[in-house]
Amino acid sequence: MTVNVVGIGGSLRTDSQSERALRIVLDGAAQAGAKTTLVSGADLVLPFYDPAEPDRSPVARRLVEELRAADGVVLVSPGYHGTVSGLVKNALDYVEDLRDDARPYLDGRAVGCVATARGWQAAVTTLTSLRSIVHALRGWPTPLGAAVNSAQVEFGADGWCTDEKVTTTLRTIGLQVVEFATARV
Repeated sequence: MTVNVVGIGGSLRTDSQSERALRIVLDGAAQAGAKTTLVSGADLVLPFYDPAEPDRSPVARRLVEELRAADGVVLVSPGYHGTVSGLVKNALDYVEDLRDDARPYLDGRAVGCVATARGWQAAVTTLTSLRSIVHALRGWPTPLGAAVNSAQVEFGADGWCTDEKVTTTLRTIGLQVVEFATARV
């Protein structure tokens, strides 16, 4: 059985540093044999989540369906003022639509978490926020997470990173998502 890993993150800026980091994590998952799906940039331009409004935009329906089918998830957020970006947080609010599923929220799914920010403080506090959100959504954060200081590390459009240790860490997160998901299915 092929493991399905959905990666959510990035920013409105096409091919942002956080999206490039997400691509490296998903590459690690793909190298471990997973089918991967990227949900980033324009895919995250969603109406504000409103639990009282049952109608969903096509983009929101796609996000929820991708998460519903996921065996594992990767979350990458830029650090905005020391926490998760509003774009990523709003996307995660849509996980509420999975509350009545056989696997509610992110229950039983491995979730890799990565934060990128221009400084250590924002990167670390954003990573901590992501991991707390995953716990609240019943997901299993992978043992390894990454706080990336984009003042010291850059990602290229072709998948390269200026720090090989960061690349290895990101790929390992993707591998851990697949390993855990494989053990659970």
